[in-house]
Amino acid sequence: MKKEDSNFDFQKALKAIQSGQPLMGKEGVLTPLIKNLTEAALEGELESHLGQEIIANRRNGKSNKTIKSLNGNFELNSPRDRAGTFSPKMVKKHQTTLNDELEQKIIALYGLGMSYKDISVHLQDIYGLEVSAGTLSAVTDKIIHTVKEWQARPLESIYPIVWLDAIHYKIREDGKVTNKAVYTILGVNLEGRKEVLGLYLSENEGANFWLQVLTDLSNRGINDILIACVDGLKGFPEAIEAIFPSTEVQLCIVHQIRNSLKYVGSKNQKEFMADLKRVYKASNKDLAESELNTLEDKWNDKYPIVIKSWRNNWDRLSQYFKYPEDIRRIIYTTNTIEAVHRQFRKLTKTKGAFPNQNSLLKLLYMGIQNVSKKWTMPIQNWSLTISQLAIFFEGRLDNELGL
Repeated sequence: MKKEDSNFDFQKALKAIQSGQPLMGKEGVLTPLIKNLTEAALEGELESHLGQEIIANRRNGKSNKTIKSLNGNFELNSPRDRAGTFSPKMVKKHQTTLNDELEQKIIALYGLGMSYKDISVHLQDIYGLEVSAGTLSAVTDKIIHTVKEWQARPLESIYPIVWLDAIHYKIREDGKVTNKAVYTILGVNLEGRKEVLGLYLSENEGANFWLQVLTDLSNRGINDILIACVDGLKGFPEAIEAIFPSTEVQLCIVHQIRNSLKYVGSKNQKEFMADLKRVYKASNKDLAESELNTLEDKWNDKYPIVIKSWRNNWDRLSQYFKYPEDIRRIIYTTNTIEAVHRQFRKLTKTKGAFPNQNSLLKLLYMGIQNVSKKWTMPIQNWSLTISQLAIFFEGRLDNELGL
């Protein structure tokens, strides 16, 4: 570009650079050049458009709007045509950011748990950009379509192990704040790699909700689950068995222990836990049941509700005793999925009530993308584990493993 073709003064810009003025940002040396180049490109687009028009058409002045870019904000003079048929490609109508890179940076910062206020301050400090909370919300809302696609994506036909756990948030609806449970379903595929299969929001727990969740997983392609590890929420084991009747349900031992301690007096908790540990740490189911009998004889008079809970849930609590250590370690607790929820809490710890469900879902989706980057390797000793599962669940993995 020749100097006389633009208002950009190269000599002045050179002196500014030599004096230490920044290249980019609000006061950046190159910001006026970006403005001139963009306007020149739009003029070229309009010229080409007018040359192709069949109807009588001509220029009709210019419209102004503030454009945000990594090179700083600037006022863009966009040319118009009288017929209104001109639709620019470089900077589209209603577009207020110059490139995808800026939007990707905003989404990345949002995915790190930064608030709109913090993102705005960051963009101002680094790039000299003044970006409103409304603009930031509009940019991050662009991932909602991606979230919806992700929620409906096809799944593999079989998952050896699946965990389910819940995390709770507050959402504003109809002018009031309501509590919502977000249920995360995490699976391990045949290669031993973890994958979040879905996120589901619910107001009410129960068999109907769980049936919807399991039906959705089935509709998306899952034909079989070998072991489902759940936290003891009422109705979920029955829902699993209704949709996947061959699936073995393992209740989370850690959740059972936590629930038990709620009803044990603080002065007895240490002694009670020592006795209880001999139950769930037993080497086999027969020994575990013997220790459970001893626990009942000692504590039933003081804590009958706790003992009754262990008795009622024992069949599903004790499934893991039949397996070797590598499988036990994986399935006796939902700690694997709680690692995902720790990432969620990291992102949402500074948030109050979310304005709507989409604002929550898009942030949790970003959290899943962050934690998934660490899942590059299979679960430890997975080759041995999948071989053992193929023996315990005879015939159900044959086709997938080529046996």
